[in-house]
Amino acid sequence: MSGHNPDPEDDKLTGLEPGGGVPPGETPPGEASTTTTQGHDEHGTKRSTQFFVIAAIAVVVLLSLLYFVGYIVGFFD
Repeated sequence: MSGHNPDPEDDKLTGLEPGGGVPPGETPPGEASTTTTQGHDEHGTKRSTQFFVIAAIAVVVLLSLLYFVGYIVGFFD
């Protein structure tokens, strides 16, 4: 079983100069050409928002703990 050559045919290559060189502008640049900011800053959430979320989670955990302790003690039959 023989496979075909995965390289493109030499006569169908675009942009190659004789000897295998590539003319300027034929290939994309090696790095991005953006040099300034993209119009907005990434600051993240405010400190008060983080405190509120952590406090809400703590309240839910505390209420759940109190419910299960009350169930074990016998408040909720």
